[in-house]
Amino acid sequence: MKLDWSFPKQILLAIAVIVAVGIYPLMVFGTKQMLVASSVGAALMTVNVLLGYFAIEYSFEKSTTIFLQYVLGGMTVRMLCLAGILVVLIKVCELHVGALVASMGIFYAVFLSLEILYIQKKVDRKHHT
Repeated sequence: MKLDWSFPKQILLAIAVIVAVGIYPLMVFGTKQMLVASSVGAALMTVNVLLGYFAIEYSFEKSTTIFLQYVLGGMTVRMLCLAGILVVLIKVCELHVGALVASMGIFYAVFLSLEILYIQKKVDRKHHT
């Protein structure tokens, strides 16, 4: 498995852009609890997308069935794990619900878009070689 570092670089760039856009309103209008919850949500989604990236890289050169099992099945497992972690963070750790869910939603939407574009780019490259 040879890793393509373009995707992690895109993730870092996306994190930088989202933080740059969101840090001012969060610092001015938010609370410390909201900042912590937002940071935890961002970290969870970053781990989530990196696990998806490794699943893509590992399974891409394998059969289509294996690829779909790893990518789509892995996405299902990751989402179920995230749901459980979300419940624990809200009920046990008592993180700010709105900030946590908003942060996770924003990062998930951006990262999923990047993940889909990355898969498409890999497929295009494979068909042109």
